[in-house]
Amino acid sequence: MSLPIEAVDATPDPVPGTVHLVDLEGTIHALHARGGQKDIVLVPAPSSDPDDPLNWSPRRKALSTICMCVYTLMVGIASAAIYSVLEPISESTGLTLGDLNAGTGYMFLFFGWGCLVWQPLALQYGKRPVYLFSILATMAIQLWAPYTKSNGQWIANKILQGFFGAPIESLCEISVTDIYFTHERGTYIGLYALLLAGSNFLAPVFAGFINDGQGWEWVLYWCAIFCGIGFVFLFFLMEETNYIRHTPGTPPNLSSSPSFAQEASPDPEKADLPEKTPPPSLSEAPRAIYRPKKTYLNKIALFQSADLHKPNELLAMVTRPLIFLTFPVIFYAGFSYGSNLVWFNVLNATASLILGSTYDFKPSMVGLAYLSPLVGVALGSFYTGVLGDRFVVWKARRNGGILESEHRLWLFAPSMLLIPFGLILWGVGAAQHVHWFGCVFAMGVVALTNTVGIQLSVSYCIDSYRALSGEAMVTVIIVRNTMSFAIGYGITPWIDGMGLQNAFVTAAMVGLAQCATVWVMVVWGKRLRERSVGRYGKYVEEMARSGMVH
Repeated sequence: MSLPIEAVDATPDPVPGTVHLVDLEGTIHALHARGGQKDIVLVPAPSSDPDDPLNWSPRRKALSTICMCVYTLMVGIASAAIYSVLEPISESTGLTLGDLNAGTGYMFLFFGWGCLVWQPLALQYGKRPVYLFSILATMAIQLWAPYTKSNGQWIANKILQGFFGAPIESLCEISVTDIYFTHERGTYIGLYALLLAGSNFLAPVFAGFINDGQGWEWVLYWCAIFCGIGFVFLFFLMEETNYIRHTPGTPPNLSSSPSFAQEASPDPEKADLPEKTPPPSLSEAPRAIYRPKKTYLNKIALFQSADLHKPNELLAMVTRPLIFLTFPVIFYAGFSYGSNLVWFNVLNATASLILGSTYDFKPSMVGLAYLSPLVGVALGSFYTGVLGDRFVVWKARRNGGILESEHRLWLFAPSMLLIPFGLILWGVGAAQHVHWFGCVFAMGVVALTNTVGIQLSVSYCIDSYRALSGEAMVTVIIVRNTMSFAIGYGITPWIDGMGLQNAFVTAAMVGLAQCATVWVMVVWGKRLRERSVGRYGKYVEEMARSGMVH
């Protein structure tokens, strides 16, 4: 007999982040993946609406992913292009490297806190208009930047760039979760990490050559041109991914559980019911949702009707991310993300100083050195994305089909060695005048660990509290970017006070200690999630009542 839907109400509340991902015995009454993964349960369960983003065709999903990648690449390039030309900017404007790095620190601070504005607006009124406005505003700020001549103007420019570019930090990950299932998500968040970190390392490569040929001002003008091209691309091709999937009357903390008798797939090629379990009877199956398919103009409308008719929950969505700071798992995800990103900031803040002064690299050569981080980013994305998804499925199979969100944290193990190694080779190596290739190689190592930190930290938060992820990601980014601000503000006096060698020996030990905290969550993370069941259910129900659970 198949499990009656009514029986679900009698089951205990599931622990968030613990899902039955692999149907080892073929007895779970739920939708399954197709092809060679027919024993993998589709989490979350798609509805029967063909316009549900989880039901989109592979081509439609691919286009949505490409649009997210274009946004990430263009805004990411604009945020990092100046790293290889800080010295020319300093010479031209009279601003010190400390002033320029402090401005970058403010930018990162507002990249984080700006999410408190843009994430609620995106969840309330649509992600598409927020993406479009963000990339357009970034273009305008890049056009203004070459005319900033005082420290106050520089800081104001960087604050506004961070504020308007904030969706790159927390919205893209949620766009991935809108259209991909749990067993696919790591690959595409890995792709996002590749574009986010990769854009930050790719931009200085071009910037150095642009500076040599046209001057540093044109570095910023070209960033504006790229953003303009990106805006046109997104305007005509980006589709809204907001979708209200919760069925009224169903306890929201159960409706996302794979043990719940899920709706039949509208596309039999997309998902199959397990062979050992008969399909639900007509009396048990939810009624299919029949809606006319969207036209092209419907898809690219600036606002979707469903978003405009939701109750206004903006105030609650601004305050909840601050409340979520009290969830240990969410706070840890932000700390983990931030503790990996700070070394990326240290690297960028010292690249011109080390490569330009110690090794007499021209700006174009400083930029060319960023090819090493690009290789590191690509390796890190493949490791945590493609290999990471295979790893967590393997862990779930060994765990009786049950996936725990902490399973993915095991992938942090190589960082225990690579973070201190990369930092010592970079800073101490430069102080001891090792061959320049040693420092360039260290850049690739640090970039690899940064990419691992991005993907695993984001995935841990989303896997643990998927129904809250739209707002929980704001919490993660606030913690992360506050840490980035602190290091950006203090890196220059830190190195001036301690010297390269002592500063980076200290950094290596701090990095090792930060990375070691992952084992605390591996051991006790599930207990912390178990303790949060009541609070988690309360907030999911609160959000579901207003149609904010996607």
